[in-house]
Amino acid sequence: MTIKSMTGFARSDGAIGPISWHWEVRSVNGRGLDVRLRLPPGYEALEARIREAVAKRIVRGNLSVNLNVKRSEGETRIRLNEAALRQVLAALDRLKITMEMAPPRPEALLGIKGVLELVEPEESEADMQARTTAMLAGLAEALDGMVRAREAEGSHLRSIVLDQVAAIERLVGAVAASPARSPDAIRQRLKEQVGRLMESGVGLDEGRLYQEAAMLATRADVEEELKRLGAHIAGARELLSSREPAGRRLDFLAQEFNREANTLCSKASDAETTRTGLELKAVIDQMREQVQNIE
Repeated sequence: MTIKSMTGFARSDGAIGPISWHWEVRSVNGRGLDVRLRLPPGYEALEARIREAVAKRIVRGNLSVNLNVKRSEGETRIRLNEAALRQVLAALDRLKITMEMAPPRPEALLGIKGVLELVEPEESEADMQARTTAMLAGLAEALDGMVRAREAEGSHLRSIVLDQVAAIERLVGAVAASPARSPDAIRQRLKEQVGRLMESGVGLDEGRLYQEAAMLATRADVEEELKRLGAHIAGARELLSSREPAGRRLDFLAQEFNREANTLCSKASDAETTRTGLELKAVIDQMREQVQNIE
């Protein structure tokens, strides 16, 4: 299985004898698999088999499956409902007893609801089973078409996310190679910060001074964040090469990326690292928007 988008659309048409049908399936992103069906009256029995067919092909997404069925007009015939007509005539006879009235015109009688009925041709069990089989084959065709559309969109998404991961790697590398992280630069910043502490007039013994210096050095150290970001970059590339659905894990990984970037920005002690960290957060946010569309 390759990376797939959760967005797709497909349709298929079919016909047997006087009956024709049309399937439409579309999907958008969703947290899980949510299938909504729109079936014409009389075809509710297909629901379980439709859901089964979807579950074999789709893992995540909000899907709508619509079925339209038509019967050619030439196959429908009109039948006189003699029982209904007799009831109408009996009612007219009772009216004649109480009031004078002209004999009803035949077309008026036929216009009364229920006197004339539209009758569909009767089908054998074998005919109905053959049509059901053909309809489900059409559904499978439409679902396969939608899967192909999701794969094509997924390939595009994969390229975008890989480019974003490469941008994250470049920015992480820029922070790692920043001159501000050199021992001399860190030593100078510590010296300046300790100097400000001494100038503040706060009485500090030598032991406390060393503790404060150690705390300043720890807060300024982003080595662990850089290592974790590097591990997340490798993990993202592995997931993007996976043959299993990876959308949920990529979404979780994007959250982890963002957490490390936030920490890095909070520890930044120079303008260049702050600027790079903010750019890193922007790229991570863009990546998260994309991975939320991956199955």
